[in-house]
Amino acid sequence: MSGMEQEIEQHLRSRLLPFWEGLRDQRFGGFYGYMDYDLKLDRRAVKGVILNSRILWFFSNAYLALGEPELLEYAKHAWLFLRDVCVDRTYGGVYWSMTFDGDVEDETKHTYNQAFAIYALASYYDASGDEQALRLAYELFDLIESRCRDEIGYGEAYDREFRPASNEKLSENGVMASRTMNTLLHVFEAYTELYRVDHQAEVEEKLREILDTFGDKIYNPQKRRQEVFFDDAWHSLIDLHSYGHDIETSWLIDRGLEILGERKYTEKMKPITAALAEHIYERAYVDHSILNECENGIDNTDRIWWVQAEGIVGFVNAWEQQGQEKYLQAAEDIWEYVKNCLIDPREGSEWFWRVDAIGKPVEGEPIVEPWKCPYHNGRMCFEVMKRRK
Repeated sequence: MSGMEQEIEQHLRSRLLPFWEGLRDQRFGGFYGYMDYDLKLDRRAVKGVILNSRILWFFSNAYLALGEPELLEYAKHAWLFLRDVCVDRTYGGVYWSMTFDGDVEDETKHTYNQAFAIYALASYYDASGDEQALRLAYELFDLIESRCRDEIGYGEAYDREFRPASNEKLSENGVMASRTMNTLLHVFEAYTELYRVDHQAEVEEKLREILDTFGDKIYNPQKRRQEVFFDDAWHSLIDLHSYGHDIETSWLIDRGLEILGERKYTEKMKPITAALAEHIYERAYVDHSILNECENGIDNTDRIWWVQAEGIVGFVNAWEQQGQEKYLQAAEDIWEYVKNCLIDPREGSEWFWRVDAIGKPVEGEPIVEPWKCPYHNGRMCFEVMKRRK
């Protein structure tokens, strides 16, 4: 890969790991939840549970990739915060967010949030061998299956006692969605990781069901894209093309197919994942980077940090799957863009949240907040490192 993998490993070691290690809260547990654009750390900010789950996932996989014992200690720190602070001992599940000192800040139970905790716990179990983490992952799996779904699919937001609630948290673009592609994708991602580490038949069955939903309800073959927001009956609510989610889905489903290892689903889904990657390459890969999204035929030309990270992995995966050099060249091109435009050159920082069409950082966007985490760019590092040729 023309040295890209060595550069990315060095970036992981020299920038991402030290930055997130520096956010460990030794007093109240977990990791600090907010750093503004000017690099001011707010030690009293809300601690998003998604953020802390993703940090647990990040350090678990950093340990698995690099084998350095101190990385497992950071993962353990995140695990203890999730286990001891973020889990509702009365009604089950993880909360949406905690105060800086460990009280409940938002008691919403969201399917998306439960899924990310499973994703992190499965990886931590793989890294540590801690059976308690695996048991908690299965408790959350059982909860999603019993409380967060109906006969045709997964729901979204719930109150503390798992009564349906309004889905502002995962709805955007002026709609209120009863089901979303985004939540389903991350349930699939979480179940894939859980099945990878423990191969239980009940998880395998759900992976098949989710693949059928992606193939039959989410994917739009006429437009070669996924629909994004849906009503209860899986009717699309808006003309929206989420470029980042499509390239992310292309490789996450391929990963799931590899781990599932069933010819029927491979034959059904591989043409879809190939089409998603190809369409993003044709439609959204512009000026060395990937556009954000397209609503009602109008492109949003901002470049978002996570979209570029997923673009690199998605195009490396497409190159491996299809053998077309254009995809590898695109991945290397986006990495150059990331180095030039998205990695914050200031000491003590990480990546900018977004830059505009000419690569200028959008001031005011935080460096850390409940959604801005080391999951996408960290995972890009791990994936490129694993896929070395």
